[in-house]
Amino acid sequence: MKTASLIFGILAILGMIVGFFPCLGSLNWINLPFATIGLIISIVALVQSKEGEPRGNAVTGLVLCAIALLFGTIRLIAGGGIV
Repeated sequence: MKTASLIFGILAILGMIVGFFPCLGSLNWINLPFATIGLIISIVALVQSKEGEPRGNAVTGLVLCAIALLFGTIRLIAGGGIV
């Protein structure tokens, strides 16, 4: 579960970066739900991790998905995708 959250986070960041290119901003409409699912998976992985286990992958996935959601939403607002 922790590795899945890290993979979702990396893919969400990559999708967000591609969505910043001109004429590709509509990709954020696909990336935002993807990053939201990754954020939920990261939270579940973080909550289910036992004490003493490394949580690095879950925390990294959580941060990456949150950044992708934030900047993807800002990009959609700036580009006129969300009015």
